[in-house]
Amino acid sequence: MNFTALEISEKFSGSIEGNGDVLISKLSKIEEAEAGALSFIAHPKYIPFLALTKASAVLVAHDLETSYQGPATLIRVTDPYIVFTQLMRSWAELNKTESPKGIHATALIDPTATVAKGVAIGPYVTIGPKTRIEEGVLIQAHCAIGSQVTIGKGSILNARVTVMDETEIGSACIIHPGVVIGSDGFGFAPQENSTYLKTPHLGKVIIKNKVEIGANTTIDRATLGATLIEEGVKLDNLVQIAHNVEIGPHTVIAAQTGIAGSSKIGSHCIIGGQVGIAGHLNIGDHVRIQGQTGVVSNLSAGSTVQGTPAYDYRSYYKSYTLFKRFPAIEKRLSSIEKKN
Repeated sequence: MNFTALEISEKFSGSIEGNGDVLISKLSKIEEAEAGALSFIAHPKYIPFLALTKASAVLVAHDLETSYQGPATLIRVTDPYIVFTQLMRSWAELNKTESPKGIHATALIDPTATVAKGVAIGPYVTIGPKTRIEEGVLIQAHCAIGSQVTIGKGSILNARVTVMDETEIGSACIIHPGVVIGSDGFGFAPQENSTYLKTPHLGKVIIKNKVEIGANTTIDRATLGATLIEEGVKLDNLVQIAHNVEIGPHTVIAAQTGIAGSSKIGSHCIIGGQVGIAGHLNIGDHVRIQGQTGVVSNLSAGSTVQGTPAYDYRSYYKSYTLFKRFPAIEKRLSSIEKKN
């Protein structure tokens, strides 16, 4: 696929600095780009690479100030990251391999299951009783689908996904390899003899439309009722969602985050990697939780927090600045005490 820099600029209402006729045949990271490549700068820390890159063109923001006079053509757009992402989507669509079609001979489908026309099912897939698979679904090799499961139109289950009984998955979802949905939550009642009695999990998992779930993420079924993942939620790899958790629409959660049972997360939240959220909490809408934060109390809508226990991130950085100075402060105090 070849485009000129000018064609890309016009497609995204941009402007050109340099040769608009230069041909773009690939997309690359700015530090690895070669001739014919288009790259982008979306963060100030990458500006030094502009003087070194061999890219033929670079997407930059309209307001990026630079004295660059090199050979690469600059394409100025409102948001370089968004434009580059859209171009990557177009490139991927043109270069994607053809999806499997039909039902593989090794798939085991219960006679009471309903599989719509146009569903593709790969090798060694199992589908349980009274499960319903809607049109356009793709289920890759070695997936295990339980009984009374629903999978909505156009959803994709990549290899070795496990979907337990009574799970509901909406339309246009993408579930990456190794995901487990609907396994029992971590519930054990302590006994007088210092043993534990397992708590039955009789609920289910409901996943709404356009949800994406990263590889090896786990979502537990509810004790009673439902664990709920609302529309447009994006979960990274290795995320743990416990029983009866609810996650609001269009919230994104990075890898290795764990959310304990019965906590409720609002809509449009951004949760960083390795965050721990205790159980039975309420997290408001549009909350931002920085990576490696430990949340042990409710968070109001619109707040941004960091640290363990979590508190306002600006206060966190002020406190951390003082914390780093404590050895020097202690040394000065000791010196003063000795003089006195």
